[in-house]
Amino acid sequence: MIDRHHRFESLHRSADLLVLPTVWDAGSARLAEDCGAQALGTSSAAMAWSCGHADACVLPEDALLERVRQILRVTTLPLTVDIENGYSDDPQQVAARVLRLADLGVVGINIEDGEGSVELLAAKIAAVRCALAGRPLFINARTDVYLRGLAEGAQAVALSVQRLQACAQAGADGGFVPGLQAVAEVADVAAQVALPLNLMALPGMAPADHLRQAGVRRLSAGPALFLQAWAATAAATRTLLQGGMLVGAAAASYPDVDRCFAITDGRQAQ
Repeated sequence: MIDRHHRFESLHRSADLLVLPTVWDAGSARLAEDCGAQALGTSSAAMAWSCGHADACVLPEDALLERVRQILRVTTLPLTVDIENGYSDDPQQVAARVLRLADLGVVGINIEDGEGSVELLAAKIAAVRCALAGRPLFINARTDVYLRGLAEGAQAVALSVQRLQACAQAGADGGFVPGLQAVAEVADVAAQVALPLNLMALPGMAPADHLRQAGVRRLSAGPALFLQAWAATAAATRTLLQGGMLVGAAAASYPDVDRCFAITDGRQAQ
């Protein structure tokens, strides 16, 4: 566990941008590892959808924990889990939930302010850090200034910086600003916050290398991979229902998919 945490933390200090595929179950996690990912994160939206729930803090805790157990069973990669706002406004309840995730073996969490105040988010982070009592866990603090349109231009930069600085003082290890895209604004935020900066990959963003040069250390997929998979499955399902044949170059092969899980089963048997 310490080794996985060290690997994850060091990826934020690498000269290369940490590109983090976001997964939602054991299958997507195993696929991401097989494709060459260095670490994994969960998408809270994709996790909720795959468990039959809408997004926005309604996923039951037992469903979250069981899904995390399943993911950790099939991968050797560091896993960080998006816990939205911690599923509570009580910092102590949030801390207790995070401890249960840490006990499973996750190396980090995302926790967001959403529509709440930065003071509440900072209190949650401080409570988590206190409850961990020195145990390593990468706390990625997310602020939704851009995602929710709380400000624009220079005001959005200033508000994001103010919120991330408060989170850093509370014990955060990274700062996540989904919706931030303009390279000049990215550079402004990165220059003023002493945390590795995480962005969400969005259509129309600058190339990854440009973002890295502007100060981004981590780029997350958000719900994009799930949405791509949903669209592909919907298209295939319509083809089937309309009498078409599901045979073509776009389909994965049965042996290749089964091999991924045979490797996992072999690990478990050792």
